[in-house]
Amino acid sequence: MRGRRRSVGVVAWTLTAALALGGCQILSSDGAGAGPSTAARTPSSPAPVPGFGTDFLAVGECSSFGTTSFTEVPCAGERAAARVGARYDGKIGEGPLCPPATDFVLHIGEQPAHGGTVRRGYACMRNLQPPHPGDPGAGGGPRTVVGDCVYGAGGGQVRETACDGSGARKPQYKVVRAVDDRSKCPASTALYVQLGGGPHPVGCARPV
Repeated sequence: MRGRRRSVGVVAWTLTAALALGGCQILSSDGAGAGPSTAARTPSSPAPVPGFGTDFLAVGECSSFGTTSFTEVPCAGERAAARVGARYDGKIGEGPLCPPATDFVLHIGEQPAHGGTVRRGYACMRNLQPPHPGDPGAGGGPRTVVGDCVYGAGGGQVRETACDGSGARKPQYKVVRAVDDRSKCPASTALYVQLGGGPHPVGCARPV
């Protein structure tokens, strides 16, 4: 990790359940998905600051937290807040899913840089210290996984909430298994939740 600090115009995507990254949604009786459940915050970003290279926020590197931008900082420094667990080029929704333990996602726009170009892509971030909203049952993160809890948000949609009841909404269902087809869910299943891509895209949820 280089000691110098680097920054770029970055947008933070704090997604409770975004379809592009495996967001959850109720499946209708014929197995077709209802509309996606999403919750995104996209703060404005200032103009990029020169001085960084082509590997801005590469895997294993760290960022600070800010209200309008994120800066790459040494992971051992006091400003370090989150580490890159995976980094992909392209648009969110057109590339691979972030790892299940991802706490939030940074969308990185393509920018000219000193010594090269910062490629358009997204970084899957994990907080260095708790809380970890991406953990199963914690009520956040960009993916819905086994162990997460959801509530009905209306319009045939569901959204994540903390399983311990500490969130703004109380949990109604908990995802207990991920399968490749809803017919393989246990008999106690009361809700089928679409988890996104991968070999097991259907979540079997029971009441809580």
